[in-house]
Amino acid sequence: MKTRLLTYCGSALLALSAHGQESTRPNILFIMCDDMGYGDLGCYGQQLIRTPNLDQMAREGMRFTQAYCGSPVSAPSRCCLMTGQHSGHAAVRGNKEYWSGTVYYGNNREYAVTGQHPYDSAHVIIPEIFKDNGYHTAMFGKWAAGYEGSYYTPDKRGIDEYFGYICQYQAHLYFPNFLNRYSRRLGDKEVIRIPLDDNIAYPMYGENYGKRTQYSADIIHREAMEWLRRQSDDTPWLGIFTYTLPHAELQQPRDSILLSYEGELLPEKAYKGDGGSRYNANTNSHAQFAAMITRLDAQVGEIIALLREKGMLENTLVIFTSDNGPHEEGGADPTFFGRDGKLRGLKRSTYEGGIRIPFIALWPGHIPAGTTCDLPFAFYDLMPTFCEIAGIDNYIGRYHNPSPDYSEYFDGISIAPTLLGKDSQQARHPYLYWELAESNVMAVRKGDWKLVVRKGETELYNLATDIHEDHDVKEQHPELMKELIDIIYAEHVDNPYFKITLPERIVLSNP
Repeated sequence: MKTRLLTYCGSALLALSAHGQESTRPNILFIMCDDMGYGDLGCYGQQLIRTPNLDQMAREGMRFTQAYCGSPVSAPSRCCLMTGQHSGHAAVRGNKEYWSGTVYYGNNREYAVTGQHPYDSAHVIIPEIFKDNGYHTAMFGKWAAGYEGSYYTPDKRGIDEYFGYICQYQAHLYFPNFLNRYSRRLGDKEVIRIPLDDNIAYPMYGENYGKRTQYSADIIHREAMEWLRRQSDDTPWLGIFTYTLPHAELQQPRDSILLSYEGELLPEKAYKGDGGSRYNANTNSHAQFAAMITRLDAQVGEIIALLREKGMLENTLVIFTSDNGPHEEGGADPTFFGRDGKLRGLKRSTYEGGIRIPFIALWPGHIPAGTTCDLPFAFYDLMPTFCEIAGIDNYIGRYHNPSPDYSEYFDGISIAPTLLGKDSQQARHPYLYWELAESNVMAVRKGDWKLVVRKGETELYNLATDIHEDHDVKEQHPELMKELIDIIYAEHVDNPYFKITLPERIVLSNP
């Protein structure tokens, strides 16, 4: 059923049909790519990479200029998204891996069990909330929320359909030995592995790796598109597409997308490979990286075109973003593509370049077209936003499960008013918070002031005048430093798996 009006009513959204009756609840499609920097899209100023579909999405929707991820690296950032918690409260604060056992695919040795440190099992996550409220739920791409064979896989955490990589380390290989599937529709009882037979005929590394033909990014996208084609107006749905492009390794089919960049981005850069990290060598890193983003852009274009074709776009909130800032792994070269002219820092850093991300929202007829928004917010705000959009009231009261661990925290504020063009009704955070144990870094943003902590050492920047964070002004602002450091002590909850160095507290002299 088509909708013509969306009215903001306190804590819920009401979609009205032309006859004044409540229509189908809105669908939500969240597309998150992997390691795309703030400046990697044309609509954010990129000059060398072609992104026509995402640029069009920005023209038709809302482009955010101060959106932040949950953490400057993959697994904890995704945890903040899924749990509605900032990284001082969340159970996952680094890319802690779990690998064990041995199994062979052809002559290729693999781990029998792989995955990441799990989310707190007592804390509800977004797909569990939506499934409990009548939504069909699906995820395609990288899970990174627990290891195989555990309680912490998609089949046990509110997902009806899943296809992709359970383990983000496995996702480093774009022509992998297997992918993972869970399909309630097909009768799967748990997550299973789907061997890629045309790939395992060849080795995982070296010259013959190039003979592998089953490209995971394309396979995952095809599965996601097939799932979208099966959706109807009968049941509202939540799709979480955690695509792996453009993360290293820099490998893809040698098709027209890649060929369109070869010889164009000079001087070209070669990469010798790193088998331990699952990154194969290439001779054209610049072309590979640009083509991967253009390939992702084409996939987003196909998704939006399908929603239009099915008449679903007007009843679907579509979001595109990245899990954290850009990287230099696998031959990636963010400096070549202009990163230093915009924001300082990379993935694993709490400077702006590590945590400020592209974020575009599209919902024709509901989100004002062609809007640029400077609201600062972070991934942990998306749980309340999605719940409000879907009319799921009192999610904290309904799913609050206080316990001695991390279950009691919900840190987000819904940004639904801003999305719907009602910014005057938008609540705002007094500050935003990040930490990452594996890099031993933290940050607090309060207004335009930004505290960065590295191994316990502090720096202070004024983002209004120093967006590149070049001028540390902490000596001029002792009272502000005390306030920001006190916020860290108020927000950080110790986690035995992820240790971090807190800054020294400041005691001000009496005047």
